Amino acid sequence: MSQTVIPMIHVPDVNATVDWYVSIGFKVIRHNEEDGVFNWAKLSFGNSELMLNAGGEPSSAHRREVDLYVTIDKVDDLHGRLKSRVQLLEGLHDAFYGMREFTIRDLNGFWVTFGQPQ
Repeated sequence: MSQTVIPMIHVPDVNATVDWYVSIGFKVIRHNEEDGVFNWAKLSFGNSELMLNAGGEPSSAHRREVDLYVTIDKVDDLHGRLKSRVQLLEGLHDAFYGMREFTIRDLNGFWVTFGQPQ
C-alpha cells in the first residue's frame, strides 16, 4: 500500500466549509453527522484529499497555522474559473521552484494554493 498524508483541519462549521470547498470543485468522499450537522468530512480534488473536523476556532489572522497546496493540471483554467468567485491572495504566477500557481483564502482563513509543474 502506498503511503499518503491527508491533512485534517479543524473548522468552526463543517457544513459551511464542505459547501465552500464543493463550490470550488472538491467532492465529498465521506462524512459523519450528528443531529443533521456534519462533524467530520473527507473531501477530494483529483488525487488530493482533505479532512475537516469540527471544533476549530474562527480566526482573523492574516495566515492560519496550516496552508493547503494542491497540485493540479490546467491551473490556468482553474484560476480563470475561480478568480472572481473567491478571495484571491496571489494571482497566477511562476514560482522559483518550478510551479505555476495561485493562492486563495477559504472561508475560515486558510490559504489554498493550486499549482502545476512547469
